Amino acid sequence: MADLLNDQIKGQVRDVFAEMQAPVQVLFFGQKDNCAYCDDTQQLVTEVVGLSDQLEMSVYDLAKNADVAALYNVDKAPGLVLAGKSGDALVDYGVRYAGIPSGHEFSSLINDLLRVSSGDSGLDVKTREYLKGLEEPVLLQVFVTPT
Repeated sequence: MADLLNDQIKGQVRDVFAEMQAPVQVLFFGQKDNCAYCDDTQQLVTEVVGLSDQLEMSVYDLAKNADVAALYNVDKAPGLVLAGKSGDALVDYGVRYAGIPSGHEFSSLINDLLRVSSGDSGLDVKTREYLKGLEEPVLLQVFVTPT
């Protein structure tokens, strides 16, 4: 199968990944049936992970590994979890993708991998203080459509 990323893009991403500070684990959740973009997403993530020694990937089947999917609140395929690594332990920052991160979402994926690697959200101090005051969990979802 031909690569999804051309050499120019791979070079640019490698340059960006030179800034990675700590390892990141990408958990991929797919399924064999009724998943139009699972194969392409797995290939894309495999190519991206191959561009840095700081990145690793685990592959799970949404149904067969339902316990792992439930642990990370993943209920869609393809699904991605970006987690920091501290030794053998994973640090879950809550970063999830549902669907293939292509087009404009590709740069978001690369940026999120850098953020997880740094362990810093990049949020302003005022925003962080406000968020500390929240008393109930908040589910924040961003939906993007190719229109």
